[in-house]
Formats: sequence, C-alpha cells, structure tokens
Amino acid sequence: MDSVIPFVSAVIIIGILIFFAILLTGKRSHHFDLEYYQTRFLAIENKLSKDNPVSYSLVVIEADKLLDRAMNEAGIPGKTMGDRLKRSGQRFSNVNAVWSAHKLRNTIAHEADFEITYEKAKNALENYKKALRDLGAI
Repeated sequence: MDSVIPFVSAVIIIGILIFFAILLTGKRSHHFDLEYYQTRFLAIENKLSKDNPVSYSLVVIEADKLLDRAMNEAGIPGKTMGDRLKRSGQRFSNVNAVWSAHKLRNTIAHEADFEITYEKAKNALENYKKALRDLGAI
C-alpha cells in the first residue's frame, strides 16, 4: 500500500506533463510570409476600379486564388477550395461570408454572361480580406 501512493502520484504528474506538452505543440499556427500576402492583396485591391468593369471579375478571382493558397499553406485539407472551406472549422469569423465570396467567384468563372457590379466585387474583396486576416496571412 505504501508503494501505491508514489506510483499514482507519478502517473498523475506524468499525465499532467503530457497534457501540457500536447497543448503547447498542438496549437501551433502556421507562420505566413506576411509581406507577400499583404503586398499581393494590396495589388489586388488597387486593381479594382469603378471605371473599369473588367476589373470587377478579375479582383474576385485573384483574391479567391490568394485565399486558397493561404488555406493550403495553413494545412487545411481538401482537393478544392470548397473542400477546404468545409473543413476549415472555426478558423473564419464569418465562414458564410467566405462562402458567399467563393460562390461569386464560381459564378464568374462558370457563367459566361454573368455581370458583376462594383459593389459586389468590393464586398467580396472585404470578405476575402477578413478571411486572410482570420488565418493570420495579413
């Protein structure tokens, strides 16, 4: 009986140490090249021009690609961006806004006669920007 108490104490201490080791190593977030992502996103934002309707579609597609790259780099699994969004968990403060922007990108890419407005493009860019911030890429 005297040897049981030290053994149980040792098991509890080891368990606590393992718990903290898992806690500290399991929460590591990816470190992005912030300069790259900030520069890229600023360049995309600067392409959006109210006087140039062609820019509306272009910026949405480019921002979508940039977010997809960041999600991939962050290790979110999936073959497509849609798959990664489904598996993103709680990484985004508003995953529905990210879905909305991505669906707009898909509409642009797959519907030849679709015309996007400046306001929709600007809103999508804001959603992509927030998502990149949520990931820690910008």
